[in-house]
Amino acid sequence: MKVIRAKSAGFCWGVERAIDIAREYAVQGKRPVFTDGPLIHNSQMMEKLESEGIREVGDYMSQSKLELGLSPEEKQQAVMVVRAHGISPNRREYLKNLGMDFRDATCPDVGIIAGKVKLYARKGHSTVVFGDPKHPEVMGLMGYTEGRGHVIKSEKDIDALPPLGDKVCMVSQSTMFTFEFEHLAEYLKKTYPDAVVFNTICGATRERQSDVLVLAQQGAEAIVVIGGRHSANTVKLAALVEKQHLPCFHVETVAELDLKQLSKYKIVGVTAGASTPGFLIDEVCEKLSAMDA
Repeated sequence: MKVIRAKSAGFCWGVERAIDIAREYAVQGKRPVFTDGPLIHNSQMMEKLESEGIREVGDYMSQSKLELGLSPEEKQQAVMVVRAHGISPNRREYLKNLGMDFRDATCPDVGIIAGKVKLYARKGHSTVVFGDPKHPEVMGLMGYTEGRGHVIKSEKDIDALPPLGDKVCMVSQSTMFTFEFEHLAEYLKKTYPDAVVFNTICGATRERQSDVLVLAQQGAEAIVVIGGRHSANTVKLAALVEKQHLPCFHVETVAELDLKQLSKYKIVGVTAGASTPGFLIDEVCEKLSAMDA
């Protein structure tokens, strides 16, 4: 079997940065190192980080109160690291008041989106966020809207919006489809022609989506997408493969590969989400390449 690996498969720079920040403290002996919810959306990598002294606490959405059970002395040695997806201002204040060292590992691209939302909210704009209302990134962004934020995913959602006034700002969750954002921005402008629109889908997401098309052009008869099922950008990659009318195999690890089905294809493409570590991608590629042996 010929295996074509997408150039963009694996960690984006924001994910790598977040991991490096957490590991830096662990290596220095700062214990324990806590992350408020999963640092990144990949359970295998989070397990690896836990073995290095980096402990995930709280919940998937970074909303629950944290019962860490630390003494004042232990808190002085501990550090709380903010997840790559970012958090709301209220959550930030809460974490800072826990009495331990605080380090922000929010992806800078997400930080730029939050900055735009904050700026325009202060100017009196209502904010429309294209994204998943239950995704941690979107929940964090909503915290900057000063109570005038609305999350949309479709034309129907836009039609259901309350009157937003004369000042409207639109942004996107960083891991959405570009063509969907552009379509919905155009649709929103039919009602709010003066809306200020920022396409905040990150470059890493766009590159991964483009690489799916490249795999198809290179002759891939099926595509394996590797990554967590909670990873928004990975789920989007799988959906994009299906839009190309190609068989899609979304797996988290090599153990989930359907080798019987995959053996039907001579050329298989492999891509992965921005939170997928290289060792998982290597294992899948090696397994597929060995199918001819």
